[in-house]
Amino acid sequence: MSEISFRPLTPITGAEVEGVDLAVDLKPDDVTCLREALLRYKVLVFREQPMNDAQHVALTDVFGGATAAHPIVNGLREAPAVLRTALSEDRPGLAESSGLGNPLSGATPRRLRTEWHIDSTFVANPTSITILRGVEIPPTGGDTLFANLEALYAGLSPSLRGYLDTLQAIHSRSNPSRTPRFDGKPAGPFVALHPLVRVHPETGVRSLMVSAVFLQAIRGLKPRESTALLDFLLDELAGRDEIHARVRWDQDTLVMWDNRAVAHAGPVDGLLFEEERIVHRTTVVGDLPCGPDGFVSRSLKGGLFEAIG
Repeated sequence: MSEISFRPLTPITGAEVEGVDLAVDLKPDDVTCLREALLRYKVLVFREQPMNDAQHVALTDVFGGATAAHPIVNGLREAPAVLRTALSEDRPGLAESSGLGNPLSGATPRRLRTEWHIDSTFVANPTSITILRGVEIPPTGGDTLFANLEALYAGLSPSLRGYLDTLQAIHSRSNPSRTPRFDGKPAGPFVALHPLVRVHPETGVRSLMVSAVFLQAIRGLKPRESTALLDFLLDELAGRDEIHARVRWDQDTLVMWDNRAVAHAGPVDGLLFEEERIVHRTTVVGDLPCGPDGFVSRSLKGGLFEAIG
């Protein structure tokens, strides 16, 4: 009998997991148990999981096949599926997005919603699962927030949900990397057209596919209409505390989340401490999102994001 147990973080989002060592080969029953839990809790937090990059990638393959580290940015030379992120390199961007940069730049910061996103929605098949591992973690700080996109959708009025079910949105990232990808594929730009509401391919539950980082406009609406609707939805995403879960990191913490059902933001307190924070990330290949009206995501520029090998 499996000894895996789950302690919910909130009533609807996230759970801490005990009784499993992710660095060893998982039994089929354990994989099934964790997949079912991921669909239920959407965010799984595993503590005290020391592992190397090869073990991290092997774990990712068990859950559906590791992609390259990122559609644009290369991973590690010795582990192309692993994306290394160091907070010391990202702090200037965090300061700018928080409104702490040049006050004469003319930019109007959107503090509450700047960093909320779903991974890689600028490609037609965003990754299905993200697995993030703490490599160097400060004593305090570096937390990640998660928002339940199914609860976000369910909390809207039936009339608005019915309208949103019919819409598509343009997601893009137009700044290609100057460094060629290890696999020889183009490193951008990417533009994808997605349903604004997606139906989860495994559960059939609907969720809002909204991202403050990559979502640019609603197809078929005038610019002011599109901006007003997106502003409302992003305010709901950032402002509804009851759909959020906050994960505190420790050394060797590993977090796995369903990228089809949650958005995330982090490190949300990265400007409040000076220590380094390094995490390694892998992602599982995803499918083409489908909307309630049958619309299937498609690429407008750039190719699909496929599994390695």
